[in-house]
Amino acid sequence: MAVHPQAEVHPSSIVEDGATVAAGCRIGPFCHVGADVVLHPGVVLKSHAVVTGLTEVGEDCVIFPFACVGEVPQDLKFRGERTRLVIGRRNRIREGATLNPGTEGGGGVTRVGDDCLFMTGAHVGHDARVGSRVVMANQAALGGHCVIEDDVIIGGLSGVHQFVRIGRGAIVGALTMVAQDVIPHGLVQGERGRLDGLNLVGLKRRGVAREDITALRAAYAALARGEGSFQERAKRLDEQSDCELVREVARFILGESGRSFLTPG
Repeated sequence: MAVHPQAEVHPSSIVEDGATVAAGCRIGPFCHVGADVVLHPGVVLKSHAVVTGLTEVGEDCVIFPFACVGEVPQDLKFRGERTRLVIGRRNRIREGATLNPGTEGGGGVTRVGDDCLFMTGAHVGHDARVGSRVVMANQAALGGHCVIEDDVIIGGLSGVHQFVRIGRGAIVGALTMVAQDVIPHGLVQGERGRLDGLNLVGLKRRGVAREDITALRAAYAALARGEGSFQERAKRLDEQSDCELVREVARFILGESGRSFLTPG
C-alpha cells in the first residue's frame, strides 16, 4: 500500500495493500479501495464509496456515497480477465453510480474523459468510451462498447444501446431509448428515440458562430431531403461544405459503426 503522508484516510475505511493514494486525497468513512486502484492527487471519496479493480481515478475527482467504481463488468462472457477502467480529471460521480471496466473481447478498457458529471444511479457499461464534459442525468445508462463524444448530455432514465455512438454536442432527452447512432449536435427525444433536429441551445451556449449554426441547419435539411442514400448525402456535404462543423457531422456518418443511424424526419 502506498498512501501519501498528505492523504487523509478515515480509520473506518479499508485501503488494500497495493493501492496508490496520492497527496491531497481524502477518503471518508466506510470506503473500500482495492489493491490495484490508483487515486491521483486531490481525489475525494465520500462515505461508503467503493473503488475496486484495475482502476485509475484522475486528479480532483469526487466520488459520492454508495457509488461503485471498477467492479467487474455486467457481461456473461467475462471470465475474470484483468481489464481496466481509466477515469480522467475533475469528474463528479454521484450517489449510486456504477462504472465498469472493459472486457477482453472489447479491448480491455473503459475510458472516461475530464469534467464529466454522472448523476445519481448513472451507469457506464464495459468497454465504453466517454469523452469530456459529458453529463449523464439520474439513472441514465450506457450499454457496453458505446462511444459518447465530448459535450454530450443524456437525460434522466434514458438508455443507450450497446455499440451506439453519440456524436459531439448531441443531447438526448429524458425517458428515451437510443438504439441507433446520433449525429454530432443532434437532438434526440421520444420514448423510442427519434432525431428531432439540432441541439441549438447547446450550440449557442458554447458560443458557436451564427453562420456555422446556419450552415448546420442547412446541412440537416440536406440530410433529410437530399437525393441519394443517407451516406451519399453525407459524402456530398463532406466534399462541398467549407464549414468544419458540417464536415464533422458528415465524417461521423461516414465513419465506421456497427449500428444504423437516427435520420432526420
